[in-house]
Amino acid sequence: MGKRILVVEDNEQNLYLATFLLEKNGYEVIAAQNGFEAIEKAKAEKPDLILMDMQLPEMDGYEATQRIKGIAELSHIPIIAVTSYAMVGDREKVLAAGCEGYIEKPIITETFVSEIEKYF
Repeated sequence: MGKRILVVEDNEQNLYLATFLLEKNGYEVIAAQNGFEAIEKAKAEKPDLILMDMQLPEMDGYEATQRIKGIAELSHIPIIAVTSYAMVGDREKVLAAGCEGYIEKPIITETFVSEIEKYF
């Protein structure tokens, strides 16, 4: 079985695209659509990697990342920000929140999976 990736994304089209690309490359995808759901699914499923949108309803990706990193049995899971925030300082902000990496939206289909694979 392939590695399990929790994709946290509230936009249906972005979630569909990420899921399609990952499953096509042998990964198992677990989906969450907000920060609260991300935390619960991370606890229940213990994925190998988390792709975290930063703009989420109810609880943003920054807070969800910090909460997940604060849970001892989840703190080792790499969290990669997948976000449209691309201004000066945004990369540093996601890294400061606890993310190990940063992928800009829109997703570039040709490089998306290879960008993720360097975190395994």
